[in-house]
Amino acid sequence: MADLSQEEWVAQLEKDDNACILDVRTDDEVADGYIPDAKHIDIYLGQEFIDQLQELDKSKNYYVYCRSGNRSGQACAIMNSIGFENVFNLEGGFMNWEGEVAE
Repeated sequence: MADLSQEEWVAQLEKDDNACILDVRTDDEVADGYIPDAKHIDIYLGQEFIDQLQELDKSKNYYVYCRSGNRSGQACAIMNSIGFENVFNLEGGFMNWEGEVAE
């Protein structure tokens, strides 16, 4: 897992043709806006969160975010523990996001 600033996260994501964006916020948070093309899995789902992660392609590179960067950091650690090798946490999270937002 790597913690990346928004600038590093975006720059690396733009060059990565094997990327998948993962939003681990709650449904209510997602309703306020999200990064386009992000896959949403709420980290608060507990075991269901892990079950849904297990269904993802582990060969992809995952760019993970939440509201502040804390839950996404936890999600990255969980992902590493179940076999994901390339996960990148957005430091500062979505509340500091300056890029394109979908609603």
